[in-house]
Amino acid sequence: MTNDLSSLSFEDALSELEKIVHNLETGQQKLEEAIVSYERGAQLRRYCEKKLNEAEARVQIIVKKDDNSLDTETIE
Repeated sequence: MTNDLSSLSFEDALSELEKIVHNLETGQQKLEEAIVSYERGAQLRRYCEKKLNEAEARVQIIVKKDDNSLDTETIE
């Protein structure tokens, strides 16, 4: 488990976050392990939110105007 999240894909980060949440929900970890897991989970959540925001900014529809110029519309 590396602190550098930049090498993780969104899917890998989300999968790791889901495992952390599951482990925390079971309550089987020692207190210190749970705190470290929670910190990692918070990092992963922020990273996933950042990736989703970046993807949302990129997901646009190219719309051809009447004058043949191009415009973009954000998908909602």
